[in-house]
This record gives sequence, C-alpha cells and structure tokens, in this order.
Amino acid sequence: MKHIFFNFLFLISVLSACSNAQPNDPIPEHDTFKIQSQQLGEERTINVWVPADYKTKTDSLPVMYMADGGINEDFPHIANTLDKLIKENKIKPIILVGIENTERRRDLTGFTEVEKDKEIAPVVGGSDQFRAFIKDELFPEINSRYRTTVEKSIIGESASGLFVVETFFLTPEMFDHYIAFDPSLWWNNHYLVRTAKEHLAKFPKEEKRLWFAGSKTKDISPFTKELAEIFKSENRPNLKWKYSDEPKEKHNTIFRATKEKAIIWTLNKTE
Repeated sequence: MKHIFFNFLFLISVLSACSNAQPNDPIPEHDTFKIQSQQLGEERTINVWVPADYKTKTDSLPVMYMADGGINEDFPHIANTLDKLIKENKIKPIILVGIENTERRRDLTGFTEVEKDKEIAPVVGGSDQFRAFIKDELFPEINSRYRTTVEKSIIGESASGLFVVETFFLTPEMFDHYIAFDPSLWWNNHYLVRTAKEHLAKFPKEEKRLWFAGSKTKDISPFTKELAEIFKSENRPNLKWKYSDEPKEKHNTIFRATKEKAIIWTLNKTE
C-alpha cells in the first residue's frame, strides 16, 4: 500500500507544472499577447520569440509550438536554446510560440479509464479541446501576425510530452515535426503505446519526424522503450524517428540535457 501511495505521488509530480523551468534563465526579448479562446472558454497568454534579424529581413519562417510556454515555465530556456543554435548555424531560423498554462493537467491529458488518473486534478482529459484551440485559433492568429511558412513543429516534456505523442498519433497532420522528452506514456494504462500499431496503420503518406527520449524513471522508461520497438517493427517508410535512451538522466534533468541534440536532429532532418 505504501508503494502504491508513493507511486501515485510521483505520478502527480510528473503531471504538475513544469519542474525544469528555472528563474535564472535570461528572459529573451519577445512578444506577448492574449487570445480569447472559444474552444477553451477562457483567455490565454501567448509568448512569441523571433530570431534577432527577423525585423530586418523579409523571409517567412517555420514555427515551433510549445505548451509550458509561460515566462515562468519553459519558454525562456527553449527560446535561448534556439537563439544559440541559430547563431552557431546548427539550425535554420525559426519562430517559437509558447502557450502559457492555466490548467496544465486538464489541457495536456487525454481521456482516461483509470480512476487513479482522475484524482490528479479537478479536471483532466481536455487535450482534444486544447488541440482544437491550437489548430483552429492559435495557428491562424500566428499566421496573421508573423511571416510563417507551412512547416510546424511541437516540443514538450513530461505531460507536455504526452500531449506531443498523443497529437502525433491522433492528428499527425497538425505538425511536421514532433519532439517529446520523457513523455508521460503511463497515462490511461499506457493507452498510446497499446494502440500505437492501430494509429500507425492509418498514418498519413506525408513524411513526419518524431524524436523522443526516455530517462531512467521507472514509470516512464519501459513505455518509451516499448514505443521505440513498435516503431522499429512497423518500419513506416514515411516516418523518420529517433529514440534517445538516457539512463543517466532523471525526469527533471532530461529536457535540458538533451534539448540541443533533439532540436538539431529534428529540424535539420538528419537521418
């Protein structure tokens, strides 16, 4: 019983507000605006970072989207990372769009039949609505405010990584590139892993790229490894994927430890 209790506390911590954001991350120059979402029935804060020379050029740029995108969340350190990689010519210029959280566990989780899952927050299972907000409301808003190409990426860790993988399987056409660090694939009795082959059988013909990583966290690593084995056995020619097994990393270190190689592999379309 004690093991179950502490295991449940761990799962709550995994789905809590992002633990990787640190107050000493320099806050880069950025735009902030609010959007009233009909899909979510609330106002949402959006943070946008553009490369340093965006205002002096006329190029249209691809866009990377992220939940956990508040100034006190992961937005600063990912924006700073993109800036560094662009200046080092390791990736091409890209725009970053961060979505600040309101009810994180609601937005980033899909449905669940597991009663313990339902105890982590007053409301869970809102990922469909959150996805509809991004697709139907945020995409058009970003395209109207900035010079964008059709190329889109999404990046996330933990519960946000769960949302990335769920979006990859349920609506793969939304993004071209998917990046997930230690995704909470245990959710709903590891439903996404159990149904992975079914979703891959209906996968679109367009090429998609997925990079995902698993730490040594025992409630996550078995499922990230299992998912990698499924991708290997299914061998979809239009899916370029890479699994980064990180047994030396913990759940709260894997994002920062692997973010650069994840972004470089994904955006450079490296085999």
